[in-house]
Amino acid sequence: MNETETLSRGAGILAEHGITDAQREARLLLRAAIPRRYADYEAAMAGGMEESFFDLIKRRCAREPMSHLLGYRDFYEHRFNVSGDALDPRPETETLVIAALEGAFSRLLDLGTGSGCILLSLLAARPEATGVGTDVSDAALRVARSNLASLELEGRAALIQSDWYDMIEGSFDLIVSNPPYIALDEMEGLAPELSFEPRKALTDEGDGLGAYRVIVPGAPAHLKPAGRLMVEIGWQQGRAVRDMFAQAGFDRIRVLPDLDGRDRVVSGIWPG
Repeated sequence: MNETETLSRGAGILAEHGITDAQREARLLLRAAIPRRYADYEAAMAGGMEESFFDLIKRRCAREPMSHLLGYRDFYEHRFNVSGDALDPRPETETLVIAALEGAFSRLLDLGTGSGCILLSLLAARPEATGVGTDVSDAALRVARSNLASLELEGRAALIQSDWYDMIEGSFDLIVSNPPYIALDEMEGLAPELSFEPRKALTDEGDGLGAYRVIVPGAPAHLKPAGRLMVEIGWQQGRAVRDMFAQAGFDRIRVLPDLDGRDRVVSGIWPG
């Protein structure tokens, strides 16, 4: 087969398995399968790249996320390395980054950092700031460290294995988190691609509010006066999480929408 025929066959297989944007995804997978050093398509195919391409097609048909097959996902202003060891960056989470950048901060804490996309996006946008990212998963921290190196932010961020605040010392003027907020009874209805992501990053195996019951009341001990706490939420959780902020004593509590108009971030300021 020539390149056009290979691409067409790959797109056809994807479409047969219900992949909606089959032509575009086939092009991306073909590009991923053929290293840039192969200027000549026939030479690439002779080198076994056709087999690599159709292996990627097969994996995508099994609903493995495109980002895992490509090895990256674009988020905010940067490209992040991804794998099944950490939750993929999502466009909705950019709402948290954008809102955090509306205020000043010099010392940042990201709880449950995963790929590091929130922490590193914020530090890249504020060259004078430093931060700490925590995660209970050592595998997720390895992904974050790869992104720390890729964005050349070593020396400005520490990545620590910690169960929320357990290993955290000192105070911060901004605490952010995108914790697992999907309720257990919602898991069965998720897209099949999410089965390739770490379950602990998706659900608390309860009502989806368990992480906030730790993060919100624990934040004051680690916030400077007038420091901010900002968390991503599920679109139906705005009222419940806002009430937690109020009960913990936060001022100027806001529930912010994402680009689809759904509740996405709750923020508050610690009095001081």
